[in-house]
Parts: sequence; structure tokens; C-alpha cells
Amino acid sequence: MELRKQHDPNIDKASSIPDEWFVPKKVDSSEAEAVVRPSLSYWKDAWLRLLKNKLAMMGLIFLVLLVLMAIFGPIFSPYEADEGSLPKQNLPPSSEHWFGTDELGRDVFTRTWHGARISLFVGVVAALIDFLIGVVYGGIAGYKGGRTDNYMMRFVEILYGLPYLLVVILISVVMEPGLFSIIFALSVTGWVGMARIVRGQVLQVKNYEFVLASKTFGTKTPRIIRKNLLPNTMGPIIVQMTLTVPAAIFAEAFLSFLGLGIQPPLASWGSMASDALPVILSGDWWRLFFPAFFISLTMFSFNVLGDGLQDALDPKLRR
Repeated sequence: MELRKQHDPNIDKASSIPDEWFVPKKVDSSEAEAVVRPSLSYWKDAWLRLLKNKLAMMGLIFLVLLVLMAIFGPIFSPYEADEGSLPKQNLPPSSEHWFGTDELGRDVFTRTWHGARISLFVGVVAALIDFLIGVVYGGIAGYKGGRTDNYMMRFVEILYGLPYLLVVILISVVMEPGLFSIIFALSVTGWVGMARIVRGQVLQVKNYEFVLASKTFGTKTPRIIRKNLLPNTMGPIIVQMTLTVPAAIFAEAFLSFLGLGIQPPLASWGSMASDALPVILSGDWWRLFFPAFFISLTMFSFNVLGDGLQDALDPKLRR
């Protein structure tokens, strides 16, 4: 039904207004549904978009299964990680030994999941240390700005210019090889990438209205960084952490492969691959295959998950 035109003395009678202007516009049902659809929070919307990324979800599922097997995997084996039997040395995979045995007759299946514990522990702890140092350092540099930012970032650039693996190898040689020496070596320069990312995000966010309002009300700097800046920069930080963990796992495997990492009786994927290398030409392929396979698949899963999180947490792609 057309709406009646109300008389307005200010409108010239000679002027004509099209009648269709007074006809109510029909709203499409899909548009009406979009209007009444409940709004989603940032994190819920990111999770829904991550669910649509099949490759990233496959990586996430594998990582969850990997953690579960690292915790409970040895329970399914009747053998201990250090239990050897010379008559059973270098046996191929079978129903008795699912991944075969090594040169001392130890079960490779059990040692693989014990090695997963060490490798994942090194990767996660190194990533957490990089997160703590990088967030604090980069947050202060970005928030303070000016001369403070200039001095702090020049120091970061000096560390960033040093070859990462070379620094790790030198520290591992100086210190006694072991689990915590590897974590320390990985953390000496591993945090600089996180610091640069956090600093760039803080420089962008600190000029937003809600940050300026907090400054106006006299909020202290640590609280502004903790309550206002960091929550709005968590997307790139989470993505960087998913890339830091596989890098630390690979560095640990590389050091253990060179004999500078995990020492017996502990086992990691890198040390298992190092022990298997001399006998690879003799046909004992399973000793190198399984640790190398899980290293590769773990790094691939973290990388595809990081790519998926980068797309899911990008506010420009939010609907």
C-alpha cells in the first residue's frame, strides 16, 4: 500500500515527486536474516573460519594426536625405552615390535614416543621463552617510541644479523650438552623475531582512541600494555608462536644429529636419526624413517596450522 503524501506548505505545488518514492521498499528475506543474525565475537568468528580450512584442521588434529601419543604412547608398548636385548637387535617392523628395534635391541616404537616428549618439550618451552621475552621487549620498545625504541631495536638488529644456527651451535659447544643447554641456546637469539612483530603491532595500536583514553585517565604503562595493547596484537603473536615451535624442534633435531644435543640415555627424534645414519646403507631403513617421518610431519602440521591461523585471525577477512 502506498503511503500518503503529507501536505507541506514549503513544497511548491508545481513540483512533482515520483510516487515510487513513497512506496515501501521490499526487503529480501536473505537480507532480513542477515540483519537479525547474532553478531559473533572476534575469536568465535576466527574459530569458525579456521574450521573451514581443511588443511589447517588436519594439521591441528595431527598435533593433538601427536601430543596424546607422546603422553600415552609408551603405555601401549610392553617394552621400556632403555630396555635392550642383543638377540633382538636391528629387527624389522613386526607385530612384536611395530617400528622395529635398534642396534641394542631397543624397541623403536617406545623410543619414538619418548623422543616426541623431548622434542615437543624443547619446542614448546623455547617458544614460550621467546614469547615472554619478545612480547615484553617489543611491547616496551613500541610503546615508548622515540630514542628508547631506536636504541632497543638497534640491539635487536645486531642479534638478528647473527646466523641463528651458528649461534646455537657455538653456545652448545661451550656449554655442556643437555636438555636445558639446548633450550638456553635456542632462546638466546630466538626471541628477536617475536620482538620485531610485537613492536610493529604496538606502534600501530597505541594510537587508537581507547589507548589514548587510557592515557588521559592516567593509567600506568604496564597496565595499558597488558590490558589494551597485547589483547589487540594476539593474532600475529599466536601465528608467530606456531612457527617458532617447529623451528625449535628442527634446531634441536639438528643439534642432536650433530651430537651436540640430547645425550644418552635420553632419546629425541634427532638423536635417533643420528644413531641410525651409519647403518642406513645396511638396509635398516626403519631406524631413520620413523624419526625423520615424525619430524617432517610435525613441522608441516605446525606450518599449515600457522597459515590457517593467519587467515582466520586477519580482521580484514572477518565478515
